[in-house]
This record gives sequence, structure tokens and C-alpha cells, in this order.
Amino acid sequence: MFEVECEEVLRRLKSLSNPSAVAGMAKYGINPNKNYGVSIPNLRMTAKETGTDHCLAQQLWSSGIHDAKILASMIDDPNSVTEEQMEDWVRDFESWDVCDQCCMNLFAKTQFACQKARQWSSRGEEFVKRAAFALMVVLAVHDKAAGNSEFERFLSIIESQATDDRNFVKKAINWALRQIGKRNLDLNRKAIKAAYKIQKLDSKTAKWIASDALRELKGEKVRSRLNRQSRDKKK
Repeated sequence: MFEVECEEVLRRLKSLSNPSAVAGMAKYGINPNKNYGVSIPNLRMTAKETGTDHCLAQQLWSSGIHDAKILASMIDDPNSVTEEQMEDWVRDFESWDVCDQCCMNLFAKTQFACQKARQWSSRGEEFVKRAAFALMVVLAVHDKAAGNSEFERFLSIIESQATDDRNFVKKAINWALRQIGKRNLDLNRKAIKAAYKIQKLDSKTAKWIASDALRELKGEKVRSRLNRQSRDKKK
């Protein structure tokens, strides 16, 4: 794979810019500054053409361009990512989409994913804290080999942080609670138990997090799938 220069990639991203998309993103809390409005499918296509490139990912991230940051998370090599890099990048998060894409595409695939989820969950910065719970979501959905113990630790963290009323944090906490509770029957029971504890807290935010999660976790669709999953494992 030939080396692709950062400036060439940035020119490519600019050619794919969509100003109307940027305006639409702003309505959903996505920072419009230095944002070309390139769609995720186009970013994924560019990432596929570029290939994995750790050095280029660092250069793209350093550009400060919204779209380039998401692309950087798509082409970086998780085996080359250090704790220092994760700390540097997480401090740069300015939009929920960059946060979530970076956690999904890169951070969750590193050896530090669980550690950072725990550490960042008590941080004060809104998007750093969101990153903690976004990591929990991705791990709950995609880390098929993980046992229940780490997710049980995450549930304790969720209980302790459920009164944070910042929009992007509370939504991520709710998201993590629901995804952990959909992983298997045992975690479903434990997530429901955690939700009931959260529901009793003297906090409007906590009550919303819990009630919304309970609707899904106790629903027929989720319970049927988990029961079927449990039966299949016993065969």
C-alpha cells in the first residue's frame, strides 16, 4: 500500500464537503466548526481506499478538522495506540459523533478499552465522560469473548454516575445500561436490578435513565431473544 499524504486526503475530504449537511448536524448538537459535512459512508470509503496507517491518522487528527478526526479513527492501528494518544485525543472531543465514532472504530479495539472506560467515567469533561459509557456500549455489543465480571463492574459505575444531568452524558449512561442488559440473561437480570436502584435516586435524570432502560430490558422482544440465546447455548 503506497503512502497517502495528509494534504491529499484533506483535499479529498474537502471535495466531498456538504454545507447543508453541516447545517443539519448543528441542529443535533454536532460542532459545525471546521466541519466539511462528509457522510459516514464516504468516510468509510475513503478509509478503505487509504488503508491502515497509524502515522497518517496522527496527522489527520492534528488537522483539527471534524471529518478528518473521524477518518483518523477509522484508519489508525489499534495495536499502535498508546494510553498517551487516547488521553490526547479524548481531550479533543468536541462533538458526540466524533466521540462515538472514535470509541467504536478505534478505542474499543485497544488493550486499554476497559481501563479507560473505568477511568473516564468519573472525569468532569462532558465528552470524556461520554466516551467512558460509549466504550461500555461498544464492548457490550462487540466483545463476544468477554465474561460477565467486567460488565458487572460497569453496572456499578452506571449506578454511581446516573445523576449526571448533562444531555450527552445521561444519554450515554442510559445507552450503556441498555446494551449491557441485552448481552445475556444473567446481565439482563443484573441490569434490571441496577435500573431499579437508579430509579429510587432523588434525581429526575436518574429516574429517566432507569425508566427508559427498563422499558426495553423487560420488553418481550429482548427477553425472547435472550431466552432463545440461552437455549441455543445449552444445545
